[in-house]
Amino acid sequence: MRITKSTQYGLMLLVLLSISACTTSLTNESIDYKSQGEKKTPNLSIPPDLSIPTVDKRYGVADGSATLSQYNASSVRVKDLVNKNTVTPEQAGFRIEREGNRRWIVTQKSTTELYPKIKNFWEDTGFLLATDSPNTGIMETDWAENRANIPDDMVRRFLGKTLETLYSTGERDKFRTRLEKSPKGETEIYISHKGAREEITGADKNMTKWTSRPSDPELEADLLARMLVYLGSSNESAKVAVKTAVDTGKARVSRLQVIDQVDALLIAQGFDRAWREVGLGLDRSNFSVEDRDRSKGVFYVRYVSSNLEPAAKQGWFSSLFSSSKEEDLKKAKKYQVIVKSVDNNSTKVTVLDELGNKTTTEVAKPILTILDQQVVY
Repeated sequence: MRITKSTQYGLMLLVLLSISACTTSLTNESIDYKSQGEKKTPNLSIPPDLSIPTVDKRYGVADGSATLSQYNASSVRVKDLVNKNTVTPEQAGFRIEREGNRRWIVTQKSTTELYPKIKNFWEDTGFLLATDSPNTGIMETDWAENRANIPDDMVRRFLGKTLETLYSTGERDKFRTRLEKSPKGETEIYISHKGAREEITGADKNMTKWTSRPSDPELEADLLARMLVYLGSSNESAKVAVKTAVDTGKARVSRLQVIDQVDALLIAQGFDRAWREVGLGLDRSNFSVEDRDRSKGVFYVRYVSSNLEPAAKQGWFSSLFSSSKEEDLKKAKKYQVIVKSVDNNSTKVTVLDELGNKTTTEVAKPILTILDQQVVY
């Protein structure tokens, strides 16, 4: 019996698929992000005042010209230094604080010193920055896919080099970092996560759309630990610091109320905690914080629609992950979110329009409801 070439190819594919079914496993990397755009060349230089970060095999690229022996020798020296790195976050000048499932970094270092290093951290981790605002201390990444969540089976290893784009997790993530000056003069660093998931729709299941998925506090904590390592802490001590941070939060009650004929969110916390929680709530929701004034208790925000479905005239991929953010922000209305202390143990949050005038219940209540769902109490 003669076997045609097409049959041979089919049998080979079946064998590969059979083998891959028995050998599928996730990669050892829990995080391996890839932004949907042209990635900038990672800046591998190590600031002179920092310890050397953990070596990552994805960043082992030599800059400039060098012989193979020179490159190998330099790699060995770097590994030797990393093995000796046992610096704790406290020794590096950082600590982790926690309330509920929220964690953040606290340090005496200035925002001016930290901002460029944190920016480099995100770019070296595989992200593009969609928002980069040193004046407000806010940066936000573009949507990116965690490639570590794709099964590393034999078929992918066999074809992945040339057909890598065929593999997708069906999920995307973006992160916002906010650097805030505390009343004690310390700098607080917050990371908040937003997620999107691709869902199959249509009567024939031949269409897809992107929808929001819940924020992931554990992913935020993982990236906080990685940021600590990048800023000078050793890998193991950073993980321990994030995992063992003492929870200072207490059970609290927060309710939407009408106070003096104005819709308000009454938080059973003092101003400092309420300001932090409202800021994180805005970061995790579809708000773009353009500016803030802690002394006046004001966040200046735009509210962007949560609809992640691509526009009809654009491709699904380019619509979601190309830069349409500026157009969305132009259409988004501006508001002032006011955080005002009532007494030492309670704070009132209200919403005003762009000019600082009272808004209607139809506008204020949905925004306050979103914040009520995000605030830890």
